[in-house]
Amino acid sequence: MAAGNEWINGYLEAILDAGAKLRPQGVQLPPLEPAPALAAEESSAAYNPTRYFVEEVVRSFDEQALHKTWTKVVAMRNSQERSNRLENLCWRIWNVSRQKKQVEWDYSREVARRKLEQELGSREAAEDLSELSEGEKDITTTKPDAAPALPSAEAHADDGEHQQPQPRTRLARINSEVRLVSDDEEEQTKKRNLYIVLISIHGLVRGENMELGRDSDTGGQVKYVVELARALAATAGVHRVDLLTRQISCPDVDWTYGEPVEMLERLSSADADADDDGEQSGGGAYIVRLPCGPRDQYIPKEELWPHIPEFVDRALSHVTEVARALGDQLQPPPPAAGDGAAAVAAAPIWPYVIHGHYADAAEVAANLASALNVPMVMTGHSLGRNKLEQLLKLGRMPGPEIQGTYKIARRIEAEETGLDTAEMVVTSTKQEIEEQWGLYDGFDLMVERKLRVRQRRGVSSLGRYMPRMAVIPPGMDFSFVETQDTPDGDGADLQMLIAPDKAKKALPPIWSDVLRFFTNPHKPMILALSRPDPKKNVTTLLKAYGESRQLRELANLTLILGNRDDIEDMAGGGGAVLTAVLKLIDRYDLYGQVAYPKHHKQTDVPHIYRLAAKTKGVFINPALVEPFGLTIIEAAAYGLPVVATKNGGPVDILKALHNGLLVDPHSAEAITGALLSLLAEKSRWVECRRNGLRNIHRFSWPHHCRLYLSHVAAYCDQPSPHQPLRVPLGLASSTSFGADESLSDSLRGLSLQISVDASSDLNAADSAAAIMDALRRRPASEKPASSARALGFAPGRRQSLLVVAVDCYSDDGKPDVEQLKKAIDAAVSAGDGAGGKQGYVLSTGMTIPEAAEALKACGADLASFDALICSSGAEICYPWKELAADEEYAGHVAFRWPGDHVKSAVPRLGSVEEIALAIDRPACSVHCHAYAATDASKVKKVDSIRQSLRMRGFRCNLVYTRACTRLNVIPLSASRPRALRYLSIQWGIDLSKVAVLVGETGDTDRERLLPGLHRTLILPGMVAHGSEERLRGDDGYTTDDVVAMDSPNIVTLAEGQPASDLLKAI
Repeated sequence: MAAGNEWINGYLEAILDAGAKLRPQGVQLPPLEPAPALAAEESSAAYNPTRYFVEEVVRSFDEQALHKTWTKVVAMRNSQERSNRLENLCWRIWNVSRQKKQVEWDYSREVARRKLEQELGSREAAEDLSELSEGEKDITTTKPDAAPALPSAEAHADDGEHQQPQPRTRLARINSEVRLVSDDEEEQTKKRNLYIVLISIHGLVRGENMELGRDSDTGGQVKYVVELARALAATAGVHRVDLLTRQISCPDVDWTYGEPVEMLERLSSADADADDDGEQSGGGAYIVRLPCGPRDQYIPKEELWPHIPEFVDRALSHVTEVARALGDQLQPPPPAAGDGAAAVAAAPIWPYVIHGHYADAAEVAANLASALNVPMVMTGHSLGRNKLEQLLKLGRMPGPEIQGTYKIARRIEAEETGLDTAEMVVTSTKQEIEEQWGLYDGFDLMVERKLRVRQRRGVSSLGRYMPRMAVIPPGMDFSFVETQDTPDGDGADLQMLIAPDKAKKALPPIWSDVLRFFTNPHKPMILALSRPDPKKNVTTLLKAYGESRQLRELANLTLILGNRDDIEDMAGGGGAVLTAVLKLIDRYDLYGQVAYPKHHKQTDVPHIYRLAAKTKGVFINPALVEPFGLTIIEAAAYGLPVVATKNGGPVDILKALHNGLLVDPHSAEAITGALLSLLAEKSRWVECRRNGLRNIHRFSWPHHCRLYLSHVAAYCDQPSPHQPLRVPLGLASSTSFGADESLSDSLRGLSLQISVDASSDLNAADSAAAIMDALRRRPASEKPASSARALGFAPGRRQSLLVVAVDCYSDDGKPDVEQLKKAIDAAVSAGDGAGGKQGYVLSTGMTIPEAAEALKACGADLASFDALICSSGAEICYPWKELAADEEYAGHVAFRWPGDHVKSAVPRLGSVEEIALAIDRPACSVHCHAYAATDASKVKKVDSIRQSLRMRGFRCNLVYTRACTRLNVIPLSASRPRALRYLSIQWGIDLSKVAVLVGETGDTDRERLLPGLHRTLILPGMVAHGSEERLRGDDGYTTDDVVAMDSPNIVTLAEGQPASDLLKAI
């Protein structure tokens, strides 16, 4: 409850009057404002419910509930009944107050703990990064040109690097101004044919007639991402932009949200420079809708989390298909092997960048970027930690209830995951960097600056990483702004409106709706436009206007506060704000001077700005805190000077536009002074108007896109840490194939050692296409029995896969051979009769030698497995080829791997008290640090260790395996699910044709194996000792927030049911 609401005071006074009759004579009533705690001598006085009300209620509680209760109280005729009701009301309030204080206390302790740990991690990382080794000092002095290309502002800072202590003072600023590409560079950029992927999952997304405000998920973000996609597609050098969102086919929403593809814009002929052969086809901007979760339901974003893996798999399939198609269209194919040989398909054009918007899309983008090894960018829009902080400060909901309602822990972890992977984070203001992203484990401003210095000097970052923060204000479409709106003749339209018979053209109806409120419509207009929210601080503006006679005489005030039919029917705090506005207008007798129309359409907003500009008025945004301030930019586009809050985004906007003044929103005097300064001094008004119109291009979409691409080029290209995903090149589509399969598909990932008999009709000089065609035509009788699978459907050429991911271990961590054999036998029996079309993969936390030994103990043939995914996804081995880690995959997962720099930190950070983790050297490999856990109760859980590593700049995945006796620390891009998707891309196997066998429990990464497009079969009774209890703390999210166990793709084997039969069925 807002203590300043006027109607609150009214019924508080009534309660005080009622309470006075219940008190003994001579006892003074407490004041209306919150009173201090009662003295000891007063505690013995007669019970007074008013005392509780005054002391506890005015400290912010839900005003609607209290008002309804008070209404019931005053309606009661019996005085004794009314007294009892009031006492019960106040008792409940007191009890809620105690709970609120407990929540605040718990929250303050958690904040203090996290802050202490953050400071410790930041200090530790900063100390390591501050000192340069002798070798690094030599690099710094002897190779000054070794640093990569940087933004010009930072380059200027480098000029003084040899002058002490100048460089350190320059680093105090957060500078994200990147040099825009020059005309020559832009000419080269036009030939790049960039493919950009944007992701925004929740809400209703379409290109036209956006239903903004329909619900909390369909707001400004929807408009932003659609306009960004359009603007990027129209930018030189960008060939295609895909905006991925969720497909919704249900009767509750329009049918257009179920359309798989919606084209937003194609490149014009002037921009595209299309060749005669039409190779530019497929360019432009598209909304691509992918099924995710229940297709016949429109579900809120809080319920989308379990369905994220399904969206990732569908997005991965879509992006891969588009990349291959663009490669065929825009790149010349490699030369064929010889005369008459089939043409080989061109290499795919992978996305230049994948950009996730909001936490859910950031997690999707992180998974896609890791799978494809392309740069990732994220925009938070609104942040989970910031919302959690606000909810806990309110004290109305305890932590578990917040988690259950908002899934806030799941959202925060998705944002942390985005920070782990992102090259760049786009923010609207510097305030967002310092006050919001600074709350996260994965970003520390001091460490980021030190890493930036080391990057400029060309020295090692010691395995640490922080994403770059780039302040890029949202773009706006100014095409609807009428440039002829100049100060000259501004009063003409107003005179026509006042005398309609003289009007030569129809004027906007909203003008008459506003001007009808004014006694003198010729006066300049002070315009405020916002929703009726207490945070928008409209009441302070009204008080400033009502208490200043000079301001009232000089200007009118227009308040555009949303739409309403009946204030009594308005939900939330909007009704209370509007009621307070009406009471203030009455208090100061502002009739004829303040306009507050009930209705306006979105199309009326430009006309409202124009009207204010024609009256030579001023726009004001007095919000207590304004995250960005889009209305300020809109007002500037129409030539309106502005007065804005000094808290938040307006600081950066006015710094760029130079078209107004910043004020303290809590000070009515400051607001009055700023408004008078602009309205009374016409020269200042003209100067601010001119500055705004001159600088507004900085917030246009073309400028936004050029700045965006410059940032991406600076932070993602130079130097590029990514090894592009290399996939085997199939044959061009013109080749004729057999009826069973596409030969280009069959050759993906093919690596065969074929020995050709001298009497065979195959020659070594023949092309690969001729050899495969001859092998297909050979009769079965001519093929050796053992080669049916090796040559007909060899590893890499399967049509489906069975993945054994059952983590069978005894209590001492050794493989449970008996149970593992059961799982393998079930998989092999399901593949019998498939004619080699079905392949087998073992996915485990064991090393390659350990997995090979376990398979031999089970009596399984190593060569019968297409691949072994080992060390929790850090390694892939092809046992039919050689029993060694695949180097190509090793290069794929090496991205952002801290290597030996993190090895010594894990035992210290992962142990509860004494060191309980010891390096297990035989189990270690290039991309896996293995640690033996002597006692599971003495080691921290995965989320706690990951948090500590993030605070120090280390980005890793952690998995407890072997019944919690081993901790595997592996690269960020490595995991068992990602390794499986890597194989699906390499081998061209659709994930819907993959089945994964898991136990009822298992390693700590088991829950990530369950969801997705693949089929999952849970085998009960297979795993007796799992590790999942060491995954998360009690205050974290649950498995239900990660995987939808009611998904049709997840099946639990019934008791007595053969696994082979069920596997064949699915």
